[in-house]
Amino acid sequence: MEQTRSKELFDASQRLIPGGVNSPVRAFRAVGGEPIFIARGEGAYLVDVDGKRFLDCIGSWGPLIFGHAHPRILKAIADQLPLGTTFGAPTELEFLLAEMIVEAVPSIEKLRMVSSGTEATMSAIRVARGFTGRDKIVKFEGNYHGHADFLLAKAGSGVATLGLPECAGVPLAVTADTLTLPYNDIAAVRHLFAELGDQIACVILEPVVGNMGCVPPVPGFLEALREVTLENGSVLIFDEVMTGFRLAYGGAQERFGVTPDVTTLGKIVGGGLPLGAYGGKREIMDSVAPVGPVYQAGTLSGNPVAVSAGLAQLSMLKEQRETIYPFLDDLGDFVANLMRQSAKVSDVPVCVQNVGSMVTVFFTDQSEVRDYEDAKQCDGDKFRVFFRSLLESGIYWPPSPFEAAFLSAAMTKEEWMALTPSIQAAFDRVAEKS
Repeated sequence: MEQTRSKELFDASQRLIPGGVNSPVRAFRAVGGEPIFIARGEGAYLVDVDGKRFLDCIGSWGPLIFGHAHPRILKAIADQLPLGTTFGAPTELEFLLAEMIVEAVPSIEKLRMVSSGTEATMSAIRVARGFTGRDKIVKFEGNYHGHADFLLAKAGSGVATLGLPECAGVPLAVTADTLTLPYNDIAAVRHLFAELGDQIACVILEPVVGNMGCVPPVPGFLEALREVTLENGSVLIFDEVMTGFRLAYGGAQERFGVTPDVTTLGKIVGGGLPLGAYGGKREIMDSVAPVGPVYQAGTLSGNPVAVSAGLAQLSMLKEQRETIYPFLDDLGDFVANLMRQSAKVSDVPVCVQNVGSMVTVFFTDQSEVRDYEDAKQCDGDKFRVFFRSLLESGIYWPPSPFEAAFLSAAMTKEEWMALTPSIQAAFDRVAEKS
């Protein structure tokens, strides 16, 4: 095997970091081979430590909607750095970002900033429990809401990628009040609420799932959740860490016209730096200390450098909202169709799903993937061949069949058209190995 700088770094890293990586999917266990180590990002491209360029279809798993190293975001960060990196005290910047988010997201009247999506979801659920005085929560199979103990029951993302049945170190008692249902199954939701509705504090879900691949809600699913939670006094939480400011300026809830009680955000709101937020109805958020009895705190919450980057990115999205979202929708449809057509030429059965700029190629003969069971039936071996071929051709697709690709506004259709032979070759290779 060729001795590359990436291989040298990976070998060295494994001696100091579990698996050589700081997040499991990065280890390439699902796709074979060894991960590439990145030196820099340039617009729509990544450049690894060996100097090879890749069209980046991950975008740091969602935050980089304008691509890498956007000058306006870099300037915002550079302007803040001489003023200080963290204060542990309130700043005007936090208020300005909160004001933008409240204006944009239909469900949010008040919010609290944190440092990650995991913090946002675990805090939102604590608030829902405190507000309702109930313990049980409902989540859906294949939806990943961060690595808090009580949320790792039948989670998607890296848990699914690595084939872990459950997460070691999580006591059964911790997940005893976590009730898990199939995604998109309205009948199962109604049945559970008929039995336990007065005990359920909240329902949390990804309104468009990105952690078992891109799986959209079936017509009526989000509306049914809204109806049943209102009927039973339960809090409806949309985990929009991925979809917030990506599928529309107001997130999936704007796109689908369904307003939850609480929303969690991350990724795009930080402009590429660690930042998350959770917010919702005023009466629910007034449960949070120091106003109410639900305690949540964080030393770096509202970090001025991250907030500056977030302000810059959201400002650009607000200014361009009439053009950037149609552009991303069109690009997502274009890439999805390109994948379908190439697979058809190679006679490889696939189901390609996208919602806007979130795209997944499922290797299956099913016409659609509706839930986690469908996603698990897809052919991992074929995906592995597909991924390796794309990577060799300079396309950095997500290294897991359970993760959505995230396209950016730095890409063009022309770039994708130029890559059509590489995409065709990847499907041809899958056909040869079948």
